[in-house]
Amino acid sequence: MRDIDDSQAPLLDHLIELRRRLLYCVAALLVAFFACYAFAEQIFAFLVQPLLHAGQQKIIFTEIFEAFFVRIKVGFFAALMVSFPIIANQLWQFVAPGLYRQEKRALLPFLLATPALFLLGAAMAYYVAVPVALHFLLSYQGNFGGIEQEALPSVGNYLNFVMQFLFAFGLAFLLPILLMLLERAGIVTRQQLVGARRYAIVGAFAISAVLTPPDIGSQLLLAVPLCILYELALIGIWFTERKREQAAEQADTA
Repeated sequence: MRDIDDSQAPLLDHLIELRRRLLYCVAALLVAFFACYAFAEQIFAFLVQPLLHAGQQKIIFTEIFEAFFVRIKVGFFAALMVSFPIIANQLWQFVAPGLYRQEKRALLPFLLATPALFLLGAAMAYYVAVPVALHFLLSYQGNFGGIEQEALPSVGNYLNFVMQFLFAFGLAFLLPILLMLLERAGIVTRQQLVGARRYAIVGAFAISAVLTPPDIGSQLLLAVPLCILYELALIGIWFTERKREQAAEQADTA
């Protein structure tokens, strides 16, 4: 209790502290945005590589302001990823004084693992899922019924397509952290999660059907990792349960 009692403060002080942390977050996001906007062309050139490797050598914009707004979106999305560690650190510094020492030790690994897992999911989307989806979707070019069909994707549509994949896979890879936090908070138990495994598999395929194009390859590339991550979360919860039981036994012995 002492580590919490020492941090007690009136409500107004908490609100002032929250405002200060939020201002730091906004400032970090703005600085990252202007920095990323300056390199928006290079960032978009990196994002468009899967389209080039899929054989599409031309991309257009159909509205006068579309190319400009794409640079804004690229800068904003990149700024979110760049500034996320700073934003997470500010939120942690606001929440941490209200936690017990054991809770701080329990939550800190999850905080550190969140950006790593998100980047891992985004990398899988960029290097695996996006190329597979593009090869499937662009395969419909050609002569159909005497009519020549040619894909001319716009910069705005392609950016939305890529960012949908990156954020979908990135957030999906946070599933183990979410489940372990829910178990840690006492909302669910490992036995309940084991019993809901079949529903989790169905839910994984339903989520992949909504977030990916209608080809089976893209859906499997998201659904299968979701099922694997669900099982990894169960294993992680089992280890944490054993650790808590051992700590309780040592405390009883002492």
